[in-house]
Amino acid sequence: MVWTAPGFRMKELQQIVAVLETAPPNGGALATLVAIAGSSYRRAGARALFTGDGRRVGSISGGCLEDDVAVHAQAVVANGTPEVISYDTTSENDLLWGVGLGCHGVVQVLIERLPPLPRWVGVLRENLRRRRPTELAVVWRCPDQGLLGTRLATEPAPPAGASVFRETISPPVSLAVFGAGDDAQPLVRLARELGWQVTVADPRPAYATSARFPDADAVVLARPEEAPGRMVLDAGTVAVVMTHHYAHDVPLLRQLLSYPLAYLGLLGPKKRAERILADLAAGGLALTEEMRRRLHAPVGLDLGADNPEEVALAILAEMKAALAGRDARPLRERQKPIHG
Repeated sequence: MVWTAPGFRMKELQQIVAVLETAPPNGGALATLVAIAGSSYRRAGARALFTGDGRRVGSISGGCLEDDVAVHAQAVVANGTPEVISYDTTSENDLLWGVGLGCHGVVQVLIERLPPLPRWVGVLRENLRRRRPTELAVVWRCPDQGLLGTRLATEPAPPAGASVFRETISPPVSLAVFGAGDDAQPLVRLARELGWQVTVADPRPAYATSARFPDADAVVLARPEEAPGRMVLDAGTVAVVMTHHYAHDVPLLRQLLSYPLAYLGLLGPKKRAERILADLAAGGLALTEEMRRRLHAPVGLDLGADNPEEVALAILAEMKAALAGRDARPLRERQKPIHG
């Protein structure tokens, strides 16, 4: 059996990789949620690392199962034998582990002992640096117990009849922020909390500094007409223009509308955006329906945002919905499964 899932758990994996790279060689166990029947708080591919010195990085539930998984992880580290734990929360009156999980599903969790730096971790680290996807395979049921565990999907396949969870780990979301005003600071901080890679661009030397944006991966000092060319902008990039200067927004949008971005937002009133688009069209830019569809102006969801932190939340929420192909409606109105 083969399970597949997109790689949306970037921050968790980044943290696990960072710990494995620096942890002392005293052993550790990795728990991976490999299969789900019914509902679950986390999706398949959620991971928790239990280090030999007592730390835990990541999670495989909302915090309800981790204590029990930690006990099994200690045993796996001690004896070296991988273990698959099944958690059944389908009962209507479920009080498992002393709390009502209420997820109404059955989940399978593989716990494996890890060497100090597994090969797949090194490959994943390098691919993340180069913004390339990584294909992982987690063998969690197999006649040969020695084959259980996480590996690169390119390594020899297990025998027929094995259960394998396959996952494509995509690079983290790339966010380009054009404008380094005070309202860009909470946006960068929140994006960093999501594990996104963030680049900030601004033509003002006093604003485009790493001291103002310590959470940014890069800060670019460049004029509006030069900034896009100084950054990596591709189909996986989400971008927002928030310069607060009409004269800066026009040249930025003239270029950005032609990029195949996953999302492009513009801060400011709708009439202002319409005027910019009209000026661009009058200047010779052939605005296509695809360009108009990609542009979110005004940027953000209607959350009633008032301060910079709330505006940042509204912007990132809309970006996340666009990346996931969702319409951002309340979950109580959704007729399909949440993780469908």
